[in-house]
Amino acid sequence: MSCSPFDLKDYFLEELGGAERKEVEAHVQACRSCREELNRLRLTGTTLLSLREEEIPRRIAFVSDPVFEPSLWRRWWMGFWNTPARLGFGSAALLSVALVFFAVTRPAPVQPVRLVQAPAAPAMPAPLALSAAMEARIDQAADRAVATRTQQLVAEVAAERQRLLMAATEVEFANKRQHAFYMSAADYGPPRPAVEAK
Repeated sequence: MSCSPFDLKDYFLEELGGAERKEVEAHVQACRSCREELNRLRLTGTTLLSLREEEIPRRIAFVSDPVFEPSLWRRWWMGFWNTPARLGFGSAALLSVALVFFAVTRPAPVQPVRLVQAPAAPAMPAPLALSAAMEARIDQAADRAVATRTQQLVAEVAAERQRLLMAATEVEFANKRQHAFYMSAADYGPPRPAVEAK
């Protein structure tokens, strides 16, 4: 907002006469807000002049123009797949074609030919006997693992007990030395004043 009697836009666009221009120039020198507005107008003009010129489009295309309409094939394709019944029918037809193709092209199974009688395989233990034998092996392995781990834990506990006993012995020895030191210091300390009887 300009406080000069003339519009700064007219001054910037050079639409004022000589006397009016001089009057606006004098006002701009004295008024800070008008000077800032004139500087902004000059910056805007410089920015607009720095843009390159482009040709104005002769016609603006609208979405309703026939150029943007899908082709006949695309409209049919979208109409076909936009209904659930047609989509289900198309999926079923595709699955049927795939099944027929697989049935026709699948090779016939080959029968193995035996020329020599193979020796009889050794008799396999019954499933219950196999299960009992497997459980016995699992129990033995578990017992061995428990025994080994128990021995390790007992050894660790014994080592910790031994360490604690040694630490207690060292503490007891240090206490005895300290007590002996205090006792010897008491024997050799300065004489105590005699208490006078009253």
